[in-house]
Amino acid sequence: MFIPKKYGKSKVEKCPFCDQQAITFNKQGLIVCRNHISALLGEMKCVCGKFADLKTGKWGVYFSCLSCGNVNAKKIFEINNVINLNGKNENKSPENIIQKRKNPTEITIRSDDPRYFN
Repeated sequence: MFIPKKYGKSKVEKCPFCDQQAITFNKQGLIVCRNHISALLGEMKCVCGKFADLKTGKWGVYFSCLSCGNVNAKKIFEINNVINLNGKNENKSPENIIQKRKNPTEITIRSDDPRYFN
């Protein structure tokens, strides 16, 4: 089944610390969200157990291992626990996201209400 691409949805980068949409780069060259501009990524290990170096290329961030070669950043982030070097451990579990949400309030808007046209 053919699903057409939508404008602006073909490449959406996510912050490795919190999974929000990433919009800027930090000091290491890693694309992050607004909340993690000062955050630094710790040492990452490859599948083989050796350290992987952070690299930036034409298609985004990737890691380079001496024995495995170039490895996708998504694969490295799945293996390692992403820790902010400023001392905060960012946990991406859905339980934390649910606790941060506020209780929704129901608003009834009629067609003659000026808020209807916003």
